[in-house]
Amino acid sequence: MRLKDKTVLITGATSGIGFAAAQRAIQEGAFVVFTGRNPDQIVLTQEQFGSQSLGIQCDHSSLASQDHFIEKMQQLSIKFDVIYINAGSVSHEAFGQWTVEQFDAIFDTNVKGPFFLIQRLLPMIKPHASVILCGSTSIHIALEKSSVYAASKIALRSLVKTLSRELLAQKIRFNLLSPGPTLTPALNKVASTPAEVEQLKASIENLVPIQRLADPVEIANAFIYLASDEARFIVGSELLVDGGVANL
Repeated sequence: MRLKDKTVLITGATSGIGFAAAQRAIQEGAFVVFTGRNPDQIVLTQEQFGSQSLGIQCDHSSLASQDHFIEKMQQLSIKFDVIYINAGSVSHEAFGQWTVEQFDAIFDTNVKGPFFLIQRLLPMIKPHASVILCGSTSIHIALEKSSVYAASKIALRSLVKTLSRELLAQKIRFNLLSPGPTLTPALNKVASTPAEVEQLKASIENLVPIQRLADPVEIANAFIYLASDEARFIVGSELLVDGGVANL
């Protein structure tokens, strides 16, 4: 029960890594507030998580949507011990094919949304809290077609350093959790047919030194560590959970 009596916020928790992280947090004794864009998925996920959770619809690329979420938290007088900014957008495109609209969509979700969510949540974050941002091993490698996505994630690497320093007096720990290739529904968004998904999966596995994708639970286990008091001496750092992609 490493998160017993802690209140945890996990954004983008209706599938993939966020879902696994919320499940593990509940198993470790936390009460989990979670978000997702699809209201139907919120209801289904709430049913699976049970009474140790509260699901709220929020599109974190929209500051107006985040305003409603903040208002709800204020009404409930919730204070957070752990925040995991997991919601994000994954998109890959050749450099010459990126449009302004696509660029803005990535940065609105992956950078602007997290920045202003943390800013607005600051009065609700307890001293000695752990705030974890979701990075990517893509920031360490020159992966084709990842220019905008990797740029958005390396901005978060900078944020965990600067916010850790700026908010030292408030005793909040900021760290980056950077997954490598992980088997999540996001694969279906970058491939249009089951055959293409399998082909994509095989090509990604070849990039990973240990020759497989991560299970979302493996990333969630790393989240539990950073969220717990076991990691209270880790500040402004990055934890890579990528099967050796960035280092081997």
